[in-house]
Amino acid sequence: MSNVKKVVLAYSGGLDTSIILKWLEDTYGCEVVTFTADIGQGEEVEPARAKAQAMGIKEIYIEDLREEFVRDYVFPMFRANAIYEGEYLLGTSIARPLIAKRLVEIANETGADAISHGATGKGNDQVRFELGAYALKPGVQIIAPWREWDLNSREKLMAYAETHGIPVDFAGNKKKSPYSMDANLLHISYEGGILEDPWAEAEDDMWRWSVSPESAPDKPTYVELSYEKGDIVAIDGQRMTPAEVLTKLNQLGGENGIGRLDIVENRYVGMKSRGCYETPGGTIMLKAHRAIESITLDREVAHLKDELMPKYASLIYNGYWWSPEREMMQQMIDASQASVNGDVRVKLYKGAVTAVGRRSETDSLFDEKIATFEDDAGAYNQKDAEGFIKLNALRLRIAAARK
Repeated sequence: MSNVKKVVLAYSGGLDTSIILKWLEDTYGCEVVTFTADIGQGEEVEPARAKAQAMGIKEIYIEDLREEFVRDYVFPMFRANAIYEGEYLLGTSIARPLIAKRLVEIANETGADAISHGATGKGNDQVRFELGAYALKPGVQIIAPWREWDLNSREKLMAYAETHGIPVDFAGNKKKSPYSMDANLLHISYEGGILEDPWAEAEDDMWRWSVSPESAPDKPTYVELSYEKGDIVAIDGQRMTPAEVLTKLNQLGGENGIGRLDIVENRYVGMKSRGCYETPGGTIMLKAHRAIESITLDREVAHLKDELMPKYASLIYNGYWWSPEREMMQQMIDASQASVNGDVRVKLYKGAVTAVGRRSETDSLFDEKIATFEDDAGAYNQKDAEGFIKLNALRLRIAAARK
């Protein structure tokens, strides 16, 4: 790394990345370019500019990536109905490919020799950032301070900040959360604190985006979602951009106590980790998308998608968004969505999302004349079922006769 003269740092403006900024300058004697992305974390990102300027940074990137994030990452993932280990909606995982892409692009624009991030050596994010960077720029140099320095405790970090004149709390004297949190427009995650004991119940005041199901309104909320090629384009008849859609669904879901999750997951690096997540809008999106697919997708297409989904979800969780296999699967998934057009009506009530209506004027495969329990006027010959059953039972009858 002796040839590193300029580094692009994924910079939040908080204590950890401010320490990393100074540490990079001192350790590598290099110039630092900061990159701060607004992907809907709910906090102002512009203050990061003043913090970087105060530390002498000349090249500062502050970018609003909310629309790109939802349009090019969240929506494609939800076309696949992706869910990791049966529960996790991949809120943190899906944000990392976009950040990795911009780190590489900014490195190219500024002539930087390396990129750097603040992910620890225990987590998944280091893998996601770096796999993405290597896929997009094979020769990129990556500096991961948490794998190099000896500042492995809060006390050492605070001492380093004091020694180098780094303000400990740029935001003022607000009470610090006991949890490690990560937020974007799709979700907010919580780790650490009492959550490190998988038997301990999360405190109710931990949650930021949603009321508890017990405190949610006693009257259900009905919402109508309109789909075009598998993506939501309107809510209650009002057309919206992708980021506007997710923002609105987060609000509606949060008001009705929807989207809380408490799980122990298997990290890619090998350990089990307990985390809590709030994904109100995403929880609605998953239920509604499966509902519109239920009337517009061919049975075998739908079943094949379900068989492939766990693999697709693992690729995203493990950091392989930019891999050829994920891109190949995405092409197939997107092709399946050509007929996923129509409307879904969902009921939101005390933490639950229920699909109560679905329709598609152009692409519905639901034929009431065939499905009816009333007289179908010859649309379906029930006698045909006898031969169908006997042929499918043939191997079972042969096996049974041998016994």
